[in-house]
Amino acid sequence: MELAEKLRLLAGGAKYDASCATSGSDHGPVLESGSGKQGLKTKTGSIPLIGATAPAGVCHSWTEDGRCVSLLKVLYSNVCRFDCAYCVNRSSADIQRTSFTAEELVKLTLEFYKRNYIEGLFLSSGIFSDSDIVMEKLIEVARRLRTEGGFGGYIHLKIIPGTSPKQIAEAGRWADRLSANIELPTDKSLQYLAPQKSGKLIMGAMEEVNNLEQEAREGRKNNAEKPFFAPAGQSTQLIVGASPEDDHQILSLSSALYRRFGLRRVYYSAFIPVGQPGRGGLLDPRLPNIPGPPLVREHRLYQADWLLRFYKFRAEEILTAAQPYLDPHLDPKTAWALNHRDLFPVNVQQADYEVLLRVPGIGVRSARRILEQRRSKKLTAEMLQRLGVTLKRARYFISLPGFASDGEKDTAYIRRILSDSDGAGLQLPLFDF
Repeated sequence: MELAEKLRLLAGGAKYDASCATSGSDHGPVLESGSGKQGLKTKTGSIPLIGATAPAGVCHSWTEDGRCVSLLKVLYSNVCRFDCAYCVNRSSADIQRTSFTAEELVKLTLEFYKRNYIEGLFLSSGIFSDSDIVMEKLIEVARRLRTEGGFGGYIHLKIIPGTSPKQIAEAGRWADRLSANIELPTDKSLQYLAPQKSGKLIMGAMEEVNNLEQEAREGRKNNAEKPFFAPAGQSTQLIVGASPEDDHQILSLSSALYRRFGLRRVYYSAFIPVGQPGRGGLLDPRLPNIPGPPLVREHRLYQADWLLRFYKFRAEEILTAAQPYLDPHLDPKTAWALNHRDLFPVNVQQADYEVLLRVPGIGVRSARRILEQRRSKKLTAEMLQRLGVTLKRARYFISLPGFASDGEKDTAYIRRILSDSDGAGLQLPLFDF
């Protein structure tokens, strides 16, 4: 099989993994011949380009400080022995199967990197053999990129649950970030939709990564020359909407994962109802028959997750068993504030940092800027806007000398004004609420 065709298939098979914060950029069909666009010439063939500048398989991702980076996001192989109902690469799916060789992936990554198409590699794989064998293939690519190719870019490797601690240690030696996908919120759902997977093995892989991270940090305290272990930490992915768990269960799990394993990110991936081509496009009967992925729900979970990680909220403050779902029309911080009107308005000239973080429209950066500016100046509405406060939201929850607050407005009125009922909430920055 031509390298370009391998890239098309294995990039397409990787696009459903959200654990590298992909932008949703097009991993779709490469350009047809005769389109007028020139391909990337390699020794093994020509790699068609998406648009005028980006090779097929390149996705956009964002770092936590907001920088956009480009990654080559591919599977090593889409051959898989597991038959997970929600996965496009499951063993029963009637799809074309192929695999890279380590040499092909190393050369491809280096050629893209040298041409500034990418800044890194995200590499996962179908489970085509025993866990250690699959993991060794991924490690070989990372090791050869570093040692033979002098690759200085970012590498994210998927940890195959069940792989040995020795292999995980080796993976963290060459990769910047590691991730083992937990996939579903409960072991019951995992056993129902992916019975060949083990929640115990997935958690075990996360725990091993966390232990190795801690050992590396302690070792570097005494000897700065000791190597880092996966310096960008570990992440995981949860599929949203394929199983019956509510948002309260999902957020409670995410909170527990952050505490127990020191995860950098939990990524939420809206379930995409993909049928099986060999069965007339029919969904697996175990899956919900929904018209499309629950994108609004995914978006609200990301916003709630941001509250957990940066705004000092606890999961039980955001949702409870009695109120288990996030409001689809309001960002979760605004919804919380409307349920706690007795705590508002907040005097922004005097409130401490933790209280400012609870105000809708004030983010982490703007809260810090407020603390800095008010040491020497009296705050004004115009100054708050310059500091990054979104007054459209904050005006209902703050008090400020000389500022006409709308804090006395009826809760139903505020909810209606701040509602995203038209779907505009999907465009809100995660840090601006």
